[in-house]
Amino acid sequence: MINNKSLSARIFDGFNAVILGLIVLLFILPFVNMLAISISNPVLVTKQQISLVPKGINFEAYKRLFQTKELFDAYFNSIRYTVLSTLFTLIIACLTAYPLSMKRMKYRKPIALFFTFTMFFSGGLIPVFLNLQNLGLIDTIWVMVIPGAFSFWNIILMKSNFQSLPSELYEAAYIDGANDWKILFRIVIPLSKAIIATIALFAAVGAWNSYFAPMMYLNSPDMQPLPIFLRRLLIANEVFNETDIRTDIVDPLVYTGQTKSMRMAAIFVTIGPIVLIYPAVQKYFVKGVMVGSIKG
Repeated sequence: MINNKSLSARIFDGFNAVILGLIVLLFILPFVNMLAISISNPVLVTKQQISLVPKGINFEAYKRLFQTKELFDAYFNSIRYTVLSTLFTLIIACLTAYPLSMKRMKYRKPIALFFTFTMFFSGGLIPVFLNLQNLGLIDTIWVMVIPGAFSFWNIILMKSNFQSLPSELYEAAYIDGANDWKILFRIVIPLSKAIIATIALFAAVGAWNSYFAPMMYLNSPDMQPLPIFLRRLLIANEVFNETDIRTDIVDPLVYTGQTKSMRMAAIFVTIGPIVLIYPAVQKYFVKGVMVGSIKG
């Protein structure tokens, strides 16, 4: 195949490739460094002799980490918060976006304007907290699911996608006697997998990384998700203590290095699921964003 690109176009493409490669390295190198520290000899870790290549392979940090009960509790909490939050977000987005995308719906513009108001203004932290407290949601699983389930930005994306579908599909379904529920679940949703995957990714990442909400609304340690676990580990140093690390260690260099290795191992383990999920939905993510941007 003959390359018809001009010299300037090839230089531009090469420049873009170099810049993007450097950006990828900036994102990857910290993860490589964490992995190297987590599996290296504790003495070398304490002496800061580990960069990107592990030295003295040692999996003791992961062995001790997986013996920590708080890690599994935090993992379980993050998984259930993420699954339920994503599910509720998708249900509310679909059930709200569908009627707003129908021109025959009365007062849809005032309703959409009212929803838009919620994107820019809120009641404030204290009123929201008092409202959740009066509803009995504080320190329950639902305080992590219900408040964040309604996002009008996600509804706008879903609504734009529904409006981009051919109107002939709706007309044919009405002629065949289908009602709105059948049209939504048998026609609209199957044709909107890209935007649904995109919103699911947004919701899942937001729920998995949620830090402020659990810190404010969850009081019980056994209800706290991974971000709070990491805060306790890295800032407050509340999770790992002498009972979590080998008690027969005498050398302070080994003890300090093992502590740091366990912290790096904890960070590496907690980011794993969301990193693995993203490549699986990346193709839908790109397509879904483009669909949502074509027609508004």
